[in-house]
Amino acid sequence: MKVVILAGGLGTRLQEETHVKPKPMVEVGGRPVLWHIMKIYAHFGFREFVVALGYKGGVIKEYFLNYRHRDSDLVVKLRSGEIKVSGGGDIEDWTVHLIDTGQNTMTGGRIKRASEYIGDEPFLVTYGDGVADVDVSGVIDLHRKQGKKATVTAVRPPARFGEIYFEEGAPRTVSKFEEKPQTDSGWINGGFFVLEPSVRDYIADDSSIFEREPLQRLAQEGELSSYLHYGFWQCMDTVRDVETLQKLWREDEAPWKLW
Repeated sequence: MKVVILAGGLGTRLQEETHVKPKPMVEVGGRPVLWHIMKIYAHFGFREFVVALGYKGGVIKEYFLNYRHRDSDLVVKLRSGEIKVSGGGDIEDWTVHLIDTGQNTMTGGRIKRASEYIGDEPFLVTYGDGVADVDVSGVIDLHRKQGKKATVTAVRPPARFGEIYFEEGAPRTVSKFEEKPQTDSGWINGGFFVLEPSVRDYIADDSSIFEREPLQRLAQEGELSSYLHYGFWQCMDTVRDVETLQKLWREDEAPWKLW
């Protein structure tokens, strides 16, 4: 299966970083979060990616164009322009399609455009700003077993603030304080989709938001299954999220580092 990564959003809640680069290029441990996501999939054997570009997509193109040069030793002959590359033997064996899907295209539109490069076969989709220790093979196995047109990974993220529990009948007496517990508000969309090619028919055009009409219709028709992920999941929406991921990586406690 090929992996579609949605990497074209504006990242408005992370403007400290995204005024110069797209959100998937914000770094964790010296590597773009996009690279971390790709490493997760590659760990399960999926090494062909279709990256749906939009806002500042040229930054992502330049990163992959210079990928081998960045991690290798170079000899440059200035007069001829000849470049000799040595080292870099541990470069990932990936195929990366970098597809311009429009500056203002919504998530559904990006999926539909990117899926044109896949053909008539199931494919994987995720967002370019979230990491998890999700069992991708398990998601695919569930998708095949359920026989639905789409499967979404459901997650229960940690709360952003500590929760205070009160004694019954005594609202000023604290019975339990839990710092940043897992939210009790329910399951949310964590990405890491598996989609059949027929899902394209649920997407009208570039203005289609995948999380609205397409997924809602699939659910109404009984064609949407869910893989429940109980492990680690973290999106990267704010500077605080970036700092959380940086700290985990720096302390060698990054749960998503499956490789």
